[in-house]
Amino acid sequence: MRYSALQVFLNGLTGNKNWKPVWRNPEPKSHYDVIIIGGGGHGLSTAYYLAAKYGITNVAVLERGYLGGGNVGRNTTIVRANYFLEGNSQFYSHSLKMWESLEQELNYNVMLSQRGQVILGHSDGQVDSLARRGNMMRMQGDDAELWSREETKRQLPYLNHDDPRFPVYGALMHWRGGTARHDAVAWGFARGADMRGVDLIQNCEVKGFRIENGKVLGVETSRGYIGAGKVGMTVAGRTSQVGEMAGLRLPIESHVLQAFVTEGLKPIMPHVVSFGMGHFYLSQSDKGGLVFGGDLDMYNSYAQRGNLPMVEHVAEAGMALMPMIGKAKMLRSWGGIMDMSMDGTPIIDKTHIDGFFLNCGWCYGGFKAVPASGDCFAHLISTGNHHKAADKFLLSRFETGHVIDETGNGATPNLH
Repeated sequence: MRYSALQVFLNGLTGNKNWKPVWRNPEPKSHYDVIIIGGGGHGLSTAYYLAAKYGITNVAVLERGYLGGGNVGRNTTIVRANYFLEGNSQFYSHSLKMWESLEQELNYNVMLSQRGQVILGHSDGQVDSLARRGNMMRMQGDDAELWSREETKRQLPYLNHDDPRFPVYGALMHWRGGTARHDAVAWGFARGADMRGVDLIQNCEVKGFRIENGKVLGVETSRGYIGAGKVGMTVAGRTSQVGEMAGLRLPIESHVLQAFVTEGLKPIMPHVVSFGMGHFYLSQSDKGGLVFGGDLDMYNSYAQRGNLPMVEHVAEAGMALMPMIGKAKMLRSWGGIMDMSMDGTPIIDKTHIDGFFLNCGWCYGGFKAVPASGDCFAHLISTGNHHKAADKFLLSRFETGHVIDETGNGATPNLH
């Protein structure tokens, strides 16, 4: 079914009872050329690009629950390309370019809003660091604009600029950053993959792998054994668990990250704002709610819910940055399981098992990476070679010491 204003009007007259399912609900075949484990943003985009770019359509996406029920539907929807280190800078620049043409690519409205993303600086040292970051962004071909204290106050009058503990000294504006509708991204890639013949198999939990003579032959699932020529794993916070089924011990820890939204409010902030003196980020959704998040809960967990001490911590950061937020009612909170790597940078690579490929370690950056992650992972699976935008995201860097430590925190996953 084609989407149009006429279809919306006609279905509105009939109680919206005539919409057809957007994708099929097929039974699994006995064998596929490629199986992708994980029906989130990264898995769905990988399946889409395998079919759309490389003509590999005998593909199955196996999802334990329902499509888009994991981190792709549990984040704060921020899209940006303001990274500093080589490897990250190239990859996220590639991803942002893909975001900008994604709606045309999928013929689906993902509600990309390039409203600008601001990082605040609260000391001379932080502002100097922002200037270096901005220079790297511009050398990469992306936009960056360094604001003075006066310009920051003029552009963002709703913030507390004169807090004695956290005075605002300046900011780095990334105008092409912004937000997108997380559910729509998952639905758009699912629809596009299904239209090209990919089987999206929900309620299909992976139980193990058949591996013989160092080669993966297929997957044991709750719906029976499914053979495969190649297997790609994109399971985010479940990476360590699923990898262990294949005998992989990976440099990944799983942590809970909470997010929050307030009641709907009139428009008060046009940009995405990141607090430089605490891990806190804030934007306003199209429905009017203030969407924000902060640090991890700081302990290993596979629970999709958080705890009250971190709720208090995030609220304190919000009050320090924007005191008027205290007048809003918090509507709800939710949690996602982050696959935190040891250096805070993702992994897109082969494994020692022939035909078994790995996509993980996205930390806080999973949503903004969805298009490029799928593009680069599909390239690796189909050609056996690393995409030039992701050729630094190798598993072997943890053996050689060539880590990409964007935050400079070392091998402490919960600090990245």
